[in-house]
Amino acid sequence: MDILQILDRVPDYKAFLTVEEMDRNTLELARRYPDIVRVEEIGRSRWNHPIYCLIIGEGSQNALLYGCPHPNEPIGAMMLEFFSEELCRNAELRRELDYTFYIVKSSDPDGTSLNEGWFKGPFTVSHYQRNFFRPAFAQQVEWSFPIDYKTLHFHRPIPETQALMQIIDTKKPTFIYSLHNAGFGGCYWYLTEGDEALYKKLYEAPAREKIPLSLGEPETPYCEELYPGIYKMMGVISHYDYLEKFNPGVDPATLLTSGTSSDEYANRDGHISARALVNEMPYFYDPRIEDTSPSDMSRREAILINCDQTEADFAALTPIYERVKPLIRTWNPFFISLEDRMATNNAGNLAAKRQWAMNPEFEQPATVAQKFENLYGSGFYRNLNFAVLRRACSYELEHAQDLTQQERDALRRCEEDTAELMEKNLRYLEENLHYEAVPIRKLVRIQMASGLLYARYVHEKNER
Repeated sequence: MDILQILDRVPDYKAFLTVEEMDRNTLELARRYPDIVRVEEIGRSRWNHPIYCLIIGEGSQNALLYGCPHPNEPIGAMMLEFFSEELCRNAELRRELDYTFYIVKSSDPDGTSLNEGWFKGPFTVSHYQRNFFRPAFAQQVEWSFPIDYKTLHFHRPIPETQALMQIIDTKKPTFIYSLHNAGFGGCYWYLTEGDEALYKKLYEAPAREKIPLSLGEPETPYCEELYPGIYKMMGVISHYDYLEKFNPGVDPATLLTSGTSSDEYANRDGHISARALVNEMPYFYDPRIEDTSPSDMSRREAILINCDQTEADFAALTPIYERVKPLIRTWNPFFISLEDRMATNNAGNLAAKRQWAMNPEFEQPATVAQKFENLYGSGFYRNLNFAVLRRACSYELEHAQDLTQQERDALRRCEEDTAELMEKNLRYLEENLHYEAVPIRKLVRIQMASGLLYARYVHEKNER
């Protein structure tokens, strides 16, 4: 298998596909290759949209690949768009990989449709944030798999997650590729297991595209690093154990609002039957994200500043949230998401993070990358809270039928007040983030290469 030849065939995509475009291409692919591919409707979304699964190949092992597990993450859908076509055209690739592929381009079609406002560009931080949506944790495909662990019991998988559970339970995939991506930063990976030879090959994918590794603070304090920028796959159990350790006396289940990941669900019986990969990449990156030289502050100081900024942002957000709350009449996905964001950024989680930062190793100087993540990268993600609240107001004004004029006026004022704070933060980000938008083709090529490498690793592991 010549990975470079495959990567050379990735088109120079200029925009992301809408759900309608993905569905149309999926059905068309089955029409053009009736002897190679078939399409099954594996479920319906909460808004009754069909969830299509492409089934390609007749290999000795099964693989599940699914895009948009978080609907603001469409890079993987573009990778699957190319990969499904390539599999149909390339009989040698199908033979060499030796998998039967179950491919779901958009596992959350409803949420994906709510992000389509930025899918065609312009690709700037501001345009992305103004059109952003991400569901509450318990309504996310990736984080609503069932789990029973100590005091945590979650058994409310959404219909979209149930569709994937059916594939996991009946087809027993040995390889799962959950296609995520970050909004800002560099390239990094989560995987069930690996070895140094694999890690070095993974490094080659972003290096070819001149995309930096993410070498600052990990995404969460409880990430287990296997290699720089490569972390052990995690589910909600890691989060539970972290809260239990650093927030003693508080039941972690009271601070968690969701279930677990596909990886933890697939391997819930205690032994590894499915090996999973996540390849996180940014829409935007800043060169500081890979600068490992020492900065002018300690890592502890940088983390505590991050905590202080988080508290300040929520102090500004909370009064508007409280004004909006009694005005909500509809099933408002943006407001539900915001409520979850308020819950997961509670005092208990912040207290655990502050206690974590008291570990002696955090007295060392922060790298430039770590300082950047804490002071600027985290600000990119925090501002999404204001973006979601603004859209919650807009959604309610558009869909609520029984609001009085006084209530409508109150909602508009909340929308304006939120927009003012959001735009202030966006001006700060645009001035202080020395960022570039990464071409979609580069991102697809990195996810494609990472997936092919790990698929081969998993297959060989299972043959031993």
